[in-house]
Amino acid sequence: MDAAQVLAEKVRDTMYAQDAAAHALGMQVTAIGPGHASVAMTVRPDMLNGFGLCQGGLITTLADMAFAYACNSYNELTVASGFDVDLLAPGRAGDTLSATGRVVAQGARMGLYDIEVHNQHGERIAVFRGRSYRMKGRQVVA
Repeated sequence: MDAAQVLAEKVRDTMYAQDAAAHALGMQVTAIGPGHASVAMTVRPDMLNGFGLCQGGLITTLADMAFAYACNSYNELTVASGFDVDLLAPGRAGDTLSATGRVVAQGARMGLYDIEVHNQHGERIAVFRGRSYRMKGRQVVA
C-alpha cells in the first residue's frame, strides 16, 4: 500500500473517532483514498419527515460527510467554504444511502469536490458540489 493511501486511512481513523455526528446518524466511512471518500447511512424511522421520506437535510449531511473525509484525506486540515446540493429522488425508511465524493480541483488553499448520493439500487438521490478551504500548516494527523 502506498504512503498516500496509508495516510488517508490514518486521517479517516482519527476523524471518525471524534465524529459525533457520524456516530449519532449511524454513518460509516466505507472507502477513502487521496482525494476521495465514500460514506454510507441506513435511513431510520427517526430520519423521516412528515411525508415519510428521509429529511433532505440528512441526505445533505451524508454528502457533506463524504466531502469532509475526501477533503481531509491529504492530511491538511480542510473546512467547507460552501456547497450546493440538488435532491433528485427521495430516500425511504430502510434505504442504505451511499455518498461518494472525489476531488475535481485542488489548489494550494481552495478545492472543489463532487459528491453523488445513491441508494442500494443504484438510483441517484442527490448531487452535491462542495468548495473547500485548506488551513495551511495544520494537519489532521500529527
